[in-house]
Amino acid sequence: MTHTASPPLTPVERHTTPAPPPAVGTSPTDPPNRAAAWAELMRLPALFTVPGDTLAGIAAAGGRPGPRALLPIGSSLCLYTAGMVLNDWADRAEDAVERPHRPLPSGRIRPAAALTAACGLTGAGLLLAARAGRPALAAAAPLAATVWAYDLALKHTPAGPAAMAAARGLDLLMGAAAAGSARAAAPSAALLGCHTLAVTAVSRRETTGGSVAAPLAALAATGALTRLVTHRRVRLPAGRRAAAASGLPGPTPGGARTTAAGAVTAALAAAYAATAARPYVHAALNPSPPLTQRAVGGGIRATVPLQAALAARSGATATSLLIAALAPAGRLFARRRAMRKVSIT
Repeated sequence: MTHTASPPLTPVERHTTPAPPPAVGTSPTDPPNRAAAWAELMRLPALFTVPGDTLAGIAAAGGRPGPRALLPIGSSLCLYTAGMVLNDWADRAEDAVERPHRPLPSGRIRPAAALTAACGLTGAGLLLAARAGRPALAAAAPLAATVWAYDLALKHTPAGPAAMAAARGLDLLMGAAAAGSARAAAPSAALLGCHTLAVTAVSRRETTGGSVAAPLAALAATGALTRLVTHRRVRLPAGRRAAAASGLPGPTPGGARTTAAGAVTAALAAAYAATAARPYVHAALNPSPPLTQRAVGGGIRATVPLQAALAARSGATATSLLIAALAPAGRLFARRRAMRKVSIT
């Protein structure tokens, strides 16, 4: 959502090889090419980093994902995709010079069509949030406003990283609000927001490179977040505390389920640190544009194990494993032939 990737991170085109010319008898306006252009514009592989926001929020609120969770998840996906499309619409003049192969400057998608899609996706996202309940809409409305403010005004200002972090945090809170308690999810939203802040700070130099401080700061943030996720004692949501007190099934402090959840949390936090840290180190040692772009991509991919770790630390082991499964699913999707030219950022 444009929230990594929640309003989007500043786009990175990691595949700089020009696209092959159309086959004989085809044109850029043929349906298959239009579909590929929209997939590139919407960053379809990056959508696998989005549902984890909602699921981690539901877990933090003490809920379990059910059919109604599809409403806030759908809202989150719509708002994230709207941010991706709006991002390229707002950057179309800049991309015409620096990234002419992208869908808008290359003419594969008209700017008016992109803007219409961004508006429609935003409206759909708000409608789905409203169907999920007023508390969810109360989080979705400022999320949508943050997406548009980031893309149209804040992206290139000092407030840009903070706006990005706020968007990811609001996305998680929307899931918690749909489950009944946004307040309980505030710590998880803050941790996810800090991660997003660090990645966004690195992304601001992705086309020029030259920054050692940003990847070093992101590396330090990754270490701090890993420790907080795994070592900070978390107060169980009210529903789980009540279940534990009455002997009902559920994770109990000091019990076997809590021990299992702690082990899963530690494993997922380690996966988060491993995914994010290595490219940050490389970018700090050699802050060239390609390595800085890889650091941004690594930070976005690390969002999924972080979301899963946040769900596990809330005692929702099954939900955390569901979130973690999105990472390999996203990689498999990205390896499909039609998706290989689509950057996740």
